[in-house]
Amino acid sequence: MIGRNRGFKGNKMRIGVLGTGMVGQTIATKLVSLGHEVCMGSRTAANPKAAEWAGASGALGSHGTFSDCARFGDILFNCTAGEGTIDAIESAGLENFRGKILLDLSNPLDFSGGMPPVLFSGNFDSLGERIQLLLPQTKVVKTLNTVNCRVMVAPKKLGGGDHHVFLCGNHAGAKSEVSRIFKEWFGWTHVLDIGDITMSRGLEVYVAFWVRLYMSLGTPDFNIKVVR
Repeated sequence: MIGRNRGFKGNKMRIGVLGTGMVGQTIATKLVSLGHEVCMGSRTAANPKAAEWAGASGALGSHGTFSDCARFGDILFNCTAGEGTIDAIESAGLENFRGKILLDLSNPLDFSGGMPPVLFSGNFDSLGERIQLLLPQTKVVKTLNTVNCRVMVAPKKLGGGDHHVFLCGNHAGAKSEVSRIFKEWFGWTHVLDIGDITMSRGLEVYVAFWVRLYMSLGTPDFNIKVVR
């Protein structure tokens, strides 16, 4: 459970990862491998997937509720499924996000009609914006939602890393810090800041196309490069 080995030194951080799925586990495992303390959060403290992950992650991995996770982290990753994101954040306690950087990896995908999914956000809205509206004192950075989780943490395995990851948000300092994290921790070469949080609309809409590319290519291990 949460609470062990809370100290950190130098550039090592306490990081909260909301979500126990493939994305959350991939991000959390990468962060632990870099020497960061990571708490994986879920709706219940006894979530079996979170407990199994923490047990396999050694002293640096812990787990707890969304609230435990949000309170624990100096920086936070939202890796929850889009349809449950707002509920997850609210259950975590809005005060636990105050003043922190929150990387939002979620997508507003609605699978109720089967594949391919549709978006439950509209042309004048996005999940990234809804999160920032809910958390006005949090530095929300929308990012990593346009690539598969394996590509997120090891971009150089795909085409030598000669492709782009995008980010957007209202806080220049937060975006600069996230860009540094991507380059130094994950190995990204090309990080493109596309503007404020309203640009989440473009990143989220792109995912509808990404899903169709995945269905056509038969693999999620691909990405795009912006060529000027």
